Amino acid sequence: MRDSLTFLGLESSCDDTAAAVVRHRAGAAPEILSNVVMGQAELHAAFGGVVPEIAARAHAEKLDLAAERALDAAGLTLAALDGVAVTAGPGLIGGVLAGVMCAKGITAGAGLPLVGVNHLAGHALTPRLTDGLEFPYLALLVSGGHCQFVLVRGAEDYLRIGATIDDAPGEAFDKVARLLGLAQPGGPAVEAAARDGDAGRFTLPRPLLDRPGCDLSFSGLKTAVLRARDGLVAAQGGLTARDCADLCAGFQAAVRDVLAEKSRRALADYMARAPAAPAFAVAGGVAANRDLRTALAAVATAAGVRFVAPPLGLCTDNAAMIAWAGIERFRAGARDGLDLAARPRWPLDAGAPSALGGGRKGAKA
Repeated sequence: MRDSLTFLGLESSCDDTAAAVVRHRAGAAPEILSNVVMGQAELHAAFGGVVPEIAARAHAEKLDLAAERALDAAGLTLAALDGVAVTAGPGLIGGVLAGVMCAKGITAGAGLPLVGVNHLAGHALTPRLTDGLEFPYLALLVSGGHCQFVLVRGAEDYLRIGATIDDAPGEAFDKVARLLGLAQPGGPAVEAAARDGDAGRFTLPRPLLDRPGCDLSFSGLKTAVLRARDGLVAAQGGLTARDCADLCAGFQAAVRDVLAEKSRRALADYMARAPAAPAFAVAGGVAANRDLRTALAAVATAAGVRFVAPPLGLCTDNAAMIAWAGIERFRAGARDGLDLAARPRWPLDAGAPSALGGGRKGAKA
């Protein structure tokens, strides 16, 4: 195996077209040589959320351009690469397919190895890219389509110990933003409104805290916000800015409290396994929420565990994490051929039973 590997990564699982170049020399920290993200917010703004067909078409149009920009920013050509990594799932199937086909074209034309990457593995392995965490560590993957606690035991070895049984937190943030007439994506909009709100004004539920285990639920919380909103509208004919801020603050506090308590339970499970260098990492788009980061850091500190949260730009979807996960899989001996399939569902822990329920993006992995 070569001591130095340089990979191009491609990511197109939802509404960000991304390409990046990452280099890793054995014994040294990984280097992100470039990281290009081309968003689609303007294309979807009028629809209140991501339209899969529009997203897929935009990916097909921009992937080669994103790859070219990433190579240019890194000062490299295809000849300098050791391989190409691409998100092969899970995600919106049109976008995933566009990425896989683009990667196949590049590797076939340039004679490079191809490595398909699980999008969730990209998030789960990001703390190794940014902070050099050693296996095994506990990861909370928290995003628009997924929420789960996994023990990360290797680049291809994951044990799920808890997951959402319905909506993921990011999905709930988006839906609450739509209920209150806020912009999409909902996470940043709700967080901004919550800064001026009173989190104690409305009594909102903390789902599943009365049950043992690390599974989560956010659908009922979203419905409670809907009912509180409807009650205000019926009583006063509409919502004031104060009402909106207080509802956002209450909702965000409820999500934070649930994730903090479930993290305590997951950490207890993890620590019972006596890891040599215990660490707790959070990754995914919702990990950019500062209130949540603060709460999870406090939980980790109380447990005597190192806490890692990647930089905000590496929490949301990006291709640097895909390039790095590709390097990790490549070093483990993984190779894919031109028969690599795009997968809308791809659980990290293949041995775990499917979580019950389904939100906007179907049954949870």
